[in-house]
Amino acid sequence: MNYVIYAVIAAGYLLGFYLLFPKAGRKSWEGLIPGYNFYVVTKITQKPWWWVFLLIFPGINILMLMVFNSVLASSFGKRDKKSQIYAIFLPFIAFPQWGNQDVEFVGPIDRTVYKKTTMREWGDAIVFAVIAASIIRTYFLEAFTIPTGSMEKSLLIGDYLFVSKMAYGPKMPETPLSIPFFHHSVPGNKVQSYLEWIKLPYYRLPGFGDVERNDIVVFNYPEGDTVLLQYQSERSYNQVVRDEIYRMKQNEVMGGRELRSDQYYNKLARKLIKDNLEYTVRPVDKREHYIKRCVAVPGDEIYVEHGKLHINGETAYIPTEFQYRYRVRSSSFLNKKILKDKLNINYQDIQASQTEDGYLYYVPMTLRAAKKMEEFGSVSEVTLDVSQKKMSPILHIFPNSSQYNWTEDYWGPLVVPKKGTSVELNATNIPFYERIISVYEGHKLNVKEDGIYIDDELANNYTFEMDYYFLMGDSRHNSADSRFWGFVPENHVVGKAAFIWLSLDPELGWFDGRIRFSRLFSIPE
Repeated sequence: MNYVIYAVIAAGYLLGFYLLFPKAGRKSWEGLIPGYNFYVVTKITQKPWWWVFLLIFPGINILMLMVFNSVLASSFGKRDKKSQIYAIFLPFIAFPQWGNQDVEFVGPIDRTVYKKTTMREWGDAIVFAVIAASIIRTYFLEAFTIPTGSMEKSLLIGDYLFVSKMAYGPKMPETPLSIPFFHHSVPGNKVQSYLEWIKLPYYRLPGFGDVERNDIVVFNYPEGDTVLLQYQSERSYNQVVRDEIYRMKQNEVMGGRELRSDQYYNKLARKLIKDNLEYTVRPVDKREHYIKRCVAVPGDEIYVEHGKLHINGETAYIPTEFQYRYRVRSSSFLNKKILKDKLNINYQDIQASQTEDGYLYYVPMTLRAAKKMEEFGSVSEVTLDVSQKKMSPILHIFPNSSQYNWTEDYWGPLVVPKKGTSVELNATNIPFYERIISVYEGHKLNVKEDGIYIDDELANNYTFEMDYYFLMGDSRHNSADSRFWGFVPENHVVGKAAFIWLSLDPELGWFDGRIRFSRLFSIPE
């Protein structure tokens, strides 16, 4: 249906140009050649030729089309507000209609006679400022802010950084009809900032290179396709589904009933949630932005043993300011400001509880900070808090299946999918790949008793259509990453962290060191 609408709009445009061009002293056939006809419009309206170049950028081209429509209408004397609105938003109707009428070509507005009003000058300036900023933001550099401590201490809460879109090649917008500078919704409410009337396929322009191991990467949150508006980004829809499955299974066990298949509880949980909670489904380029370190690239084998990451059988790269969570016992209360000043520990990261013999803390910190904390007179224990292997499965750990009892500190081994490679499919490993097949690569997947069906055909193996990556936070026990929701597809990759242009500590006042001067214009490593 969408293609029919596009065809009607395009036909209206071409017909309008075909009828209007002769009135401006041009040939009718010039209006029928896509691209060239807009070059002719720049000649008719006496505008710069490079305006045509801006039409190749999705998102930007929508604004430029409106500008073209406005100036062309003005050249035919349609300068009143009603005619301008008609031309800007319904040109495929307005232009053919005017072409059939006895309209006169009056040429561009003579600015020596008709001066622009102050409002018009500001309007023109704002339009082209938005166009220029949108080009930079979409294809070159985009500003991001670090909201959580998942990348401490490589990236700090309150770091403002630019992300390079050119590092891996900028993605062309897949949903170009959107309000400039608003990612997926209008701030302060749940109204989405984009329309899905036009959907473009995934395409990435050439960049400076590929995603490499240990790059700090910004990407669209893979589990952010379906979003429960009550939770926004705090809990993913799939996590809520897993929690509901766990609750239903617990009720079955407590009621003395026999458990059914995972597929049964999965379908039931999804139906219950969607029937009772408000939700929205977002396209890839409108999903939340996350930032993590790429620890494994396509084809790498990854596993975590006792909290230590291994890639292809070797200990993985450890960032300089790497953090684990430590269990700390103290006979007296530890002042948060002292921990902040001496050990650079964020207030919000400190979890404390009172015990019979003092206080118990769980604190993400670097090895250096842990060594310093051991020197505190009241501290009796500083122990690495590594989760133990579980006898029963943990559904919030990928592959989110009751077949696996992996934890964030005992995970894998598993090979990261690589484009063009194949994997054998069976009931044991399908949890690793079902989301890849059905969501990321868009196939119909059914797991039945007699086998696995892809697009209604029995399948014993599957060939990956995209590259995938495994990303983790540098604060290993304070990061929701690929250990929890799986692989990051190549079409979710946004860019690479380029440099920090500002850094503000939200836990300190302006006169207490809020501005971190040492981090200004630094490159994250």
